[in-house]
Amino acid sequence: MHKILVTGSGGQLGSDLVVALRRLYGVSNVIESGRRVPLKGSGSSIYETLDVTQRPSLDAIVERHQIDTVYHLAGVLSAKGEQQPDRCWDVNINGLRHVLEAAKTFKLQVFFPSSIAVFGPHTPKLDTPQITIEDPSTMYGITKVTGELLCHYYAQRFGVDVRSLRLPGIISYRALPGGGTTDFAVEIFHAALKAKTYTCFVRPETRLPMMYMPDAIRAILGIMQADPSAITIRTSYNLAAVSFSAAELVAEIQTHLPQFTCHYAPDFRQAIADSWPSVIDDAKARADWGWQHQYDLAAIVEDMLEALKTTGVREACHHEENSDSPVSGMFR
Repeated sequence: MHKILVTGSGGQLGSDLVVALRRLYGVSNVIESGRRVPLKGSGSSIYETLDVTQRPSLDAIVERHQIDTVYHLAGVLSAKGEQQPDRCWDVNINGLRHVLEAAKTFKLQVFFPSSIAVFGPHTPKLDTPQITIEDPSTMYGITKVTGELLCHYYAQRFGVDVRSLRLPGIISYRALPGGGTTDFAVEIFHAALKAKTYTCFVRPETRLPMMYMPDAIRAILGIMQADPSAITIRTSYNLAAVSFSAAELVAEIQTHLPQFTCHYAPDFRQAIADSWPSVIDDAKARADWGWQHQYDLAAIVEDMLEALKTTGVREACHHEENSDSPVSGMFR
């Protein structure tokens, strides 16, 4: 039975991934971690306070719980990374290096979430290939390219079993996003149900690769459960599901909520979005370990609205970024 450590477990990706991992391996075998002490009464899970930039603390947790697998989700995201570039580098690079060093020492399997942010203005926008130009225009993207190269180095040089996915924007109802450029695709649902209106920070024609959380979780579990011989990419696999524009998302929501209106006020995140691809070619992931997505735009919107009506709607606002309140690096 695996003993699993999830860094940044309280973030958007971690909130759903932890549930899936507990279901598979049992609550006692999944250790959550983050910089902030959890609220009282937050559940019966095992939680460790951890700053991933502090290697001794990480090693102590690995030894204490006899960890064999790390899902390393802790990271500062794209929009927050532009506001705090030094911190973005420290958390995203030094944190990953510490996890990889621990993996080398303790023979751990590692999952590292990369991002479409590795691509940049000279990357092909349509059907972006697995191997292509990576010239990111953000500190976040720079850390993800560097992280991919570190993963490849540790796999080739030390035999570390590290696996990675270039995640697109992720849509989820369980947690609010944490400072990424695709946050509008989650905020808009909360605003549509609560305020009936939303001001979007990208232009209506902005088209980006997106994915519903259940597909993202299946992809992560799928690559981690795949036979090692099937994993031919040790930097990071392209991963895709559906691409749509902000206006197309609005139109689909309006089929369920006709009174909903959206206004557009692009801010600094527009330039980041403009540097990213519109459609990703993930043929390598589909061929190597059988990746297939299930949710298209219509299915995402229907399920999100129904789930939020059940779980409750919150204000469309950001959490703090990851290393303080462990937000997942998966959200761009």
